[in-house]
This record gives sequence, C-alpha cells and structure tokens, in this order.
Amino acid sequence: MQAYRFAMDPNAAQERALRSHCGAARAAYNWAVGWVTAPWWQRKAEETYGVPEESLTEWRPWSLPSLRKAFNTAKHTDPRFAHWWEDNSKEAYSTGLANASAAFDNYAKSRSGKRKGARMGAPRFKSKRKARLACRFTTGVIRVEADGRHVTLPRLGTIRVHEPAVKLLACIQAGSARVLSATVRHERGRWFVSFQAEVKRDIERVKRPDTAVGIDLGVKTLAVMADSTGEIRTVANPGHYDRARRQLRRASRVVSRRQGPDRRTGQKPSKRWEKANAQRNKVHHRVANLREDALHKLTTAVTAEYGTIVVEDLNVAGMLRNRRLARRIADAGFGEIRRQLDYKTRQRHATRIVVADRWYPSSKTCSGCGAVKAKLPLHVRTYTCDACNLVIDRDDNAALNLAALAAAAAAVTGTGVAGDQDTAPAVSKPRGADQRTRATRPRRKAEAGRAGGATLPHQRQTETRDRTQAEALPLW
Repeated sequence: MQAYRFAMDPNAAQERALRSHCGAARAAYNWAVGWVTAPWWQRKAEETYGVPEESLTEWRPWSLPSLRKAFNTAKHTDPRFAHWWEDNSKEAYSTGLANASAAFDNYAKSRSGKRKGARMGAPRFKSKRKARLACRFTTGVIRVEADGRHVTLPRLGTIRVHEPAVKLLACIQAGSARVLSATVRHERGRWFVSFQAEVKRDIERVKRPDTAVGIDLGVKTLAVMADSTGEIRTVANPGHYDRARRQLRRASRVVSRRQGPDRRTGQKPSKRWEKANAQRNKVHHRVANLREDALHKLTTAVTAEYGTIVVEDLNVAGMLRNRRLARRIADAGFGEIRRQLDYKTRQRHATRIVVADRWYPSSKTCSGCGAVKAKLPLHVRTYTCDACNLVIDRDDNAALNLAALAAAAAAVTGTGVAGDQDTAPAVSKPRGADQRTRATRPRRKAEAGRAGGATLPHQRQTETRDRTQAEALPLW
C-alpha cells in the first residue's frame, strides 16, 4: 500500500465544491455523535427519576452499517440536511460516519485498556471554525487523466494538479498499481489529493546490508550516526523555525495591529487583517514544507544505505514539557523521523529497525568498557569514563552504544541483518536509569473493587457489538 500525494489547482467553483464536501463530512460526523450519545444522557436522566433498568431508553449502536442506515432515514426529514444533502457525493457523508464510528471504537478500546497511549475521551462535536477540511472517496470515478495533469473525482469533476502525476500514471498504465481510494485535504493553504494505491514493487537492495547504524537524535545536532565499523557522521540541525522567527515576528506584529475577529462580540475580521494573516500563514507553511523536505531526504538516505537501523524510543510528549527546549524539539521533528524510518525500512528495503528501550542508558554507558554512570546531567556534553578514562563527545558515545545494540538484538532473536522487523532488544533495566514506577494506588483500588464484587468501567465485557458497546461506556 502506498500513497501518492499531489497539490491541486482548483478554480473558484471547484474550491466551493471541495469545501462543501468537507463541510458535509463534518456535518455527518456531528450528526452521528449526537445520535449515538443522546440515549446516554436520556438514560442518566431516567435513572434519577427511578425508572427501572428494563424500562430505560435503549442504547444506539455506532457501527458503520448502523450509522449509515439511520442517516439515510434521517437525511430526508432532518432540517439540517433535507435541503442540501443532494448537492454532495454520498462519499462525503460516509467519510463523516466512518470517522465517527472509528472515534467511538477508539473510545471503547481506551476505556477497556485495549488501546495504548493516553486515555481518550468520548467523541465531541467538530467546530466549523477549527475542523480540518478533508473528505475521502472510495467509490465512483477516481482516476488520473491521460495527460497526467488532471485528476477526476466523483461529483467534483476533473481538477488540474499543480505538478504532473506521471509517476502514478505510469504505474497504472503498466499494471503495477491499482487505485483504491482518494482523499482530498486542505492543508497549509492549499488543496491536496492523496491516492491510496496497491503497488507491486521490487525490494531495493541497500548499499551496506551487513552494517548497522545507531542514530542519536538531538537539538543542537539533529542526528549523530555511528555505524558498526566505528564511523561517525553528524547531521546539522537546519533550524528552519529559528531562521524564520524574525520574519514571523514582523508578520505577527502587522496582524496584531489590524482589526481581527472576536467571537465574544461577533466582530468580523477586516480585509486588511485577512491579508496580513495570510502573509503570516505563508511563512509558517514554508517552514513546515522545508522541514518535511529535509526529514524525507535524511531518512531516505539512511534507509537506502544500512541494513540495520537502531533508534531510541523517545518520550517526545514528555520532552515537550521542558519550556526551555520545547520549541527546538518540536522544530527537529523527532517523532516524524521515527515514523519515516519505520515505514521506509519495511516497505522499500525490507531491512531491520531496532527500537532501544526508553530507559536504555545510551548516554550514560561507556562505549569502550561498558561502565554505566549513575548520573549524567544534560549540560555535560563530554563523556568521561571513570573506569577506562575514555573521553568522547556525549552524542557520539550514545550513537556508538546504539549501534552496538543491534548485535545484541540479533543474538537474542536469532536473526541476521535482514531478519525480523520491528524487533526490540531484550535488554533488562540498566543500572543508573532514572525510571520511576507508579504508585500502587490504582492497583489497590482495583483490588478493592473486585473484593466488593463491583465491576470497574474498564473491566466490563461486551456481549454484542451494537448493544453493549454503548452500555459499557457511559459519559457520567
């Protein structure tokens, strides 16, 4: 599966149609959220009146077929859709309903502990002012025209693309690609279309398949790469945002001196404010484009050269809480580097990526003798080993340790360089790591609930999909 993304140049009428389709997707999403959650609040009110359990309002399902069936019935009579739902493709409404179904599924899995990450709340209504404009097409006429400069989408017609789509067109004509869906999105001031295609592609052989590289990401230096042969290379941090801060300050100063919107008083922005705000957004968009281009070039070069890549499992969300470094960490794009390395190693080269444990002391461990320091403050940029008197740059030392970790992971898993993908080394908790365990209060609370015979929300089991999913997930 591969996505081909192209910028579009729609005319005024086509842009109005694009915004109408994306607005229809948002309206369908909000309708689905309101339709599913209405019985939740009704049951809560009925319980306060002493209504017995068997007489309470029935739950409503949130599976996609159920939402489609209910929406097709309501769109003819609901005043929110009755007069304009025929103006857009059915795929616009299906997009909103599918997103709502996925949101409720994620909420259910998060409440039951089956979904990783932070606890998710119940789906909420999307704001017309803040919602991202996007719409997905899975049926109908979806194709790239023969000239390579136009694409055709259902109900939207033929739209010119800003750059030639000859790469995708050549694969389709050769029979090595098949388009499955298309997604239009308004991003960074432009309209984009992304084709999801099933592609037949030969695996590309890397230049050094028997060499492993450890990548230590940083702020001052974007990446320090040390391979298994001992060679160390550094990639300077371009700092796109820092270089544009002066220009952004000037643009923001102009925006602040114009009459902007005010939701409290209903004040509309002036034409001069909209023009100044567009100029400021243009600077932000250029910074984002430069960052994306630089990260793609870096990750493509790394994945095309080494057979094994070792990266750290960084807690980027926690690092962003440091107010002194948050701006530079966000500008570096640590999470995006990890994501690109992951899919490029798997899909393009079938090579191996090893993710070091979050608490692996790559900076505290001596790359020469293996001794581990108890503490190593961030301001200390040179590593000095007390055991073997090795003096080395802190980042170089961390990259060497990560490169050596690839051999340990291969020994544990019994695979070679092109072995199992996404294999994390079985490294025990190292000495000197600053890992802190959580308090046992939640465990005691759970044990108390089990002892009393009560069932916690995350322990409730569902019998049927359509009925008991909502029953296990009340909002109160």
